[in-house]
Amino acid sequence: MPEKEFKATTTINAAPETIWSILTDGSKYPEWDPYCERIEGTIAPGQKIKAFTKLAPGRAFPVKVSEFVPNKKMAWTGGMPLGLFKGERTFSLSETGGGVQFTLREVFSGPMLVFIARSLPDMTEPFQEFVDGLKKRAEAAN
Repeated sequence: MPEKEFKATTTINAAPETIWSILTDGSKYPEWDPYCERIEGTIAPGQKIKAFTKLAPGRAFPVKVSEFVPNKKMAWTGGMPLGLFKGERTFSLSETGGGVQFTLREVFSGPMLVFIARSLPDMTEPFQEFVDGLKKRAEAAN
C-alpha cells in the first residue's frame, strides 16, 4: 500500500520531562509552533483532539491520541472510516549523550491516498518549524 511520509528531527538540550510537558500542553502550541492556529481538547491517552493549522485556515483536523508513553512517544491518528485514508503523526523522544533526540513524523496511508496525495500540503517546512520551535521553547525553559 502506498505511503507518503514527512519527518523532522532535532537534538534538544532539555530534560525529556520538560519537552513532554510542552508537547502535551495543547493550549500553548500557537506560542511556539508558527503553523498552529490552536489545539482543542486535552492531549492525553485515548482522548480526541482537534488541530487547527494555518495551512488550512479554519479547518479542524480531528485526531485521537492513539499512543501515549510519557517522556518517550506519542501518536495522533486521524483519517477516513474503514482505513480508506489514514494519517498518523508520531512524536518520539530518545535520550542521547548530548541531549534528547526529538523526531516528528507523519505517515499518510490507505487506498484513497492516491487521490488525496496531490492535495496534501508539503509538510517539510512546517515540520522543521515545529521541531525548531519546540527546541527553542524547551531549552529556554531550562
